[in-house]
Amino acid sequence: MQTHKVLIFVLSVFFFACNTADDTLKTTSDKGEETTKEPTDSATKDSPNILLIIADDMGLDATPNFEIGDIKPVMPTLDKLMNEGLTFNNLWSNPTCTPTRAAMITGKFGFRTHMTQVGDELSTAETSLQTYIDQNSGKNYTNAVIGKWHLANDMNHPVEMGVDYFAGFLGGSARSYSEWEFVENGAQTSSTDYTTTKFTDLAMDWIADQSQPWFLWLSYNAPHTPFHLPPDNLHHQGALAADEASIAANPIPYYMASLEAMDTEMGRLLDAMTIEERENTIIIFIGDNGTPNQVAQAYGNRRNKDTVYQGGVNVPMVVCGKDVARSGQTEDALINITDIFATVADIAGSGIQEINDSKSFKALLDASNDATREFAFTEIGRDGNTADVAIRNKSHKYLLFADGTEALYDLLSDPLESQNLLDTDPLNDTDAAERDKLTAELARIRQ
Repeated sequence: MQTHKVLIFVLSVFFFACNTADDTLKTTSDKGEETTKEPTDSATKDSPNILLIIADDMGLDATPNFEIGDIKPVMPTLDKLMNEGLTFNNLWSNPTCTPTRAAMITGKFGFRTHMTQVGDELSTAETSLQTYIDQNSGKNYTNAVIGKWHLANDMNHPVEMGVDYFAGFLGGSARSYSEWEFVENGAQTSSTDYTTTKFTDLAMDWIADQSQPWFLWLSYNAPHTPFHLPPDNLHHQGALAADEASIAANPIPYYMASLEAMDTEMGRLLDAMTIEERENTIIIFIGDNGTPNQVAQAYGNRRNKDTVYQGGVNVPMVVCGKDVARSGQTEDALINITDIFATVADIAGSGIQEINDSKSFKALLDASNDATREFAFTEIGRDGNTADVAIRNKSHKYLLFADGTEALYDLLSDPLESQNLLDTDPLNDTDAAERDKLTAELARIRQ
């Protein structure tokens, strides 16, 4: 009788173990059908987590530790990331947020995806970065997008683009930072939570729930308009009036306060991560386009956000954390915002170095190599099928505007683009040669 009981116990344990193992192989498809998937040894905790943090409307003039701009926000969290990692001086975004986000998520220039201006909607036929990682990394990454989407107004669009979990808002800006429509995986409710804090809370909760490598696209709407007074405990601007007239009369301190609030919440997010998780996470911080005219510094009026001048497209990027060997350094290599696609996919283990209009800059995290990219390109759609476009190499920048006018600048001697070399008659041989290189490459890109 005792032997019989032992046998029953052993068989019970065996069948329990088999059923448990079988459950680990089962997943659910998009249609709710149960399928099986072989586990992979590469899906280990050693695969780096990837945290992409996007600031909205933050140019170099509003970024600590860049010489451009006299008024700077107090951002100790960003300072720490810069001290621990690598700061890029020559990242080019698009002049507005929708095309920049489309370029990052597809790795393509906007004219290829018809995403060149605010209001364009990204086709679900495009392969997103999230989908590409899922299909090619072999590491079973989970992914989320938290915060501002601004690629379409359909509540199901993020999920249709391969996003496992979306929580935030769909449009370009909220009615206010404390009154907005919150969308979470296709369901919409009204929220009165301060957006910067809400997105941070959501990110903390999502990260805490993950048991495998993850990719989080955390897209703050700060410091985008509406200019406002954040909660006092989040910023360093001191006592500011909260009425609309005071904000309109001098929006700069409110803009800086919004940046500081984002920095405070970034710090709270990083502090909430375990030491092990933080050590296994690579962090990429970027601005999506230049500073708005109302609060911009240094570049001049109408040469900031919404333009292909440097004030509209030269934005900050800092990379630190797992496998970033260069600590407290700066890098002058040319980087296109499209390069986020190949680089994140490369970090995730896809092995891709170049795809579409995207080149991986992962190698720069170990050593400087200015040959990563010879040219950078940017554009903004105008009326109809016209656009303002710009292309640069290491020294010169050529601009072609929708009205047919042109400009050429030597960025090494004239970084604020004060002297259009095409106004010089005759153009010297060196500048003429650089113009010809740039126009030839522009024609090749757009053919």
